[in-house]
Amino acid sequence: MNPSLIPPDSLTARMAPLARLPLFFKLDGRRAVVAGASAAAIWKAELLAAAGAHVEVYAPDAGDALPALAPASPGTIAIHRRRWTPADCAGAAIAVGDCDDDEAATFAAAARAAGAPVNVIDKPALSDFAFGAIVNRSPLVIGVSTDGAAPVFAQAIRGRIETLIPHGFARWAEAAARWRPRVQALGRTFARRFWETFAARAVAQARRPPSDAELEALLAASDGKRRESVVVIVAPDDPELLTLRAVRALQSADVILFDRDVPAGVLDFARREARMLVGASGDREAAATMVALARAGRRVVRLLAGEAGSTGAQAAIAACRAAGVVIELVADVTSAPSNNDGSVVIARESGRSSNH
Repeated sequence: MNPSLIPPDSLTARMAPLARLPLFFKLDGRRAVVAGASAAAIWKAELLAAAGAHVEVYAPDAGDALPALAPASPGTIAIHRRRWTPADCAGAAIAVGDCDDDEAATFAAAARAAGAPVNVIDKPALSDFAFGAIVNRSPLVIGVSTDGAAPVFAQAIRGRIETLIPHGFARWAEAAARWRPRVQALGRTFARRFWETFAARAVAQARRPPSDAELEALLAASDGKRRESVVVIVAPDDPELLTLRAVRALQSADVILFDRDVPAGVLDFARREARMLVGASGDREAAATMVALARAGRRVVRLLAGEAGSTGAQAAIAACRAAGVVIELVADVTSAPSNNDGSVVIARESGRSSNH
């Protein structure tokens, strides 16, 4: 392997540390245990039933609120008006307890002994997982967590996201579930093009429900050979200055060929499945590799540090011109190369990414 093209594993982490790993449990038809009947426990029982679980609540002081919760949910809620016992945790897929200090550790240990991940309300040290704030456009579901540091802040963020995600997205997500088997059967490359076309249309037309007839239009729109092209991005020193066009390119790339001195924060925007290669800024072989990947049908991003007129950008432009590969240079208004003769598409932007 050419030493200038090496996997970046030893150079930079692909992901900054996570306080929590966000996971989405499938609970349809599975048993969930809830100990307690406080307002917080009732909310958790309702949430679990909404996810399709068969919820069993153990609480000697259960009031009248619980029985009315489940009728509209895909799951069920059963109430046992007694204290929980360790045997009640057997067979549970998940367990939630609202327990006092003396009982909390015992409940957590019993749930784990039964193989159930456990959440003890307001006791993160005893919990395997936490409930975040939820934006529900099911089957599109978004969770927000602050690792318990500031639940009110998480709710505020959730409120902000609610304003950005129309309720119509739920209908598009439902359509995606219906159409997925047919689309995936057409092959991986075609499916990738289809879902990108689908996503663009869903975002643009979220307020109207998609019809099954629209599937045919989307299939036709996705049935075309993608032109051989490369996107060259001049990375800013501050990742928050990445433009929307740059973020979109990074999130759709199959391969990202980046300079060693590109800020690590810029790479956080890359599609996680993208192949990552490190290349020297002015390396001709890196430019040749970029072109070869584009001609093989890959979506290629060349991520450079410095300015749009740098040797790395010029090497990329020259290689693409020689091979007849379309190149798009993503640069802000002030850094576009002065010697462009019109053969390079220059995407000039001066705004920040809305991801920040």
